[in-house]
Amino acid sequence: MRDKILWILGIAVVAILTRDILAIVGLPPEKMQGAIFKIIFFHVPVAITALTAAGVALIASVLFLVTKNFLFDALAVSVTEVGLAFLAANLITGSIWGRVAWGIWWAWDARLTSALVCWILYASYLMLRNAIDEPTQRATFSAVFSIFCFIDVPIVIFSIKWWRTQHPQPVFWGGGSIPADWFVVALWQLLGMVLLGTVLTIIRLRDEESQREIEAMRRMAHAF
Repeated sequence: MRDKILWILGIAVVAILTRDILAIVGLPPEKMQGAIFKIIFFHVPVAITALTAAGVALIASVLFLVTKNFLFDALAVSVTEVGLAFLAANLITGSIWGRVAWGIWWAWDARLTSALVCWILYASYLMLRNAIDEPTQRATFSAVFSIFCFIDVPIVIFSIKWWRTQHPQPVFWGGGSIPADWFVVALWQLLGMVLLGTVLTIIRLRDEESQREIEAMRRMAHAF
């Protein structure tokens, strides 16, 4: 059943992202920024997908602490790895835009800095997991740390509202504007990225479950 769902989602992702790329290429350059503005159709959706993944990791971590069900721990680590990749894509596309718009690759502004800190925190989560061998202890410590990591997520989201930053105001929720046809393209791109993140999480979750089965068999072998 999971394989069928995975195939259906995978086909949907390919179809949506292919449609989106063709639509983005066909859009005219933005009046002030030119063609570089089109990077927003990747920059924003991958950011939303990454922060959504952080929210799922938070919920999974809390559920593990409550239930001690290792499925939630597996989901937490799987979605965190995927979210980390999407957040890296967000930082990279933002730097490319900044190089053209600002003339520099990076600025230590509140939005950029908090996003980088967020990436470092979740990368540290993965490092913590690798440093602990005992499964229950690893899952418990990781769950607690994942909850701590999420504290930075609202800071990333609202940093451009709370402080004066070099980062432009969002074009999708207050402070900015975008033509209606561009907004539709952005929504489709967001759907494509979220589905892509879902597919990658399912694949990574299946891999995590296989690894846990192998670890369990090894522990049983050592016990005998």
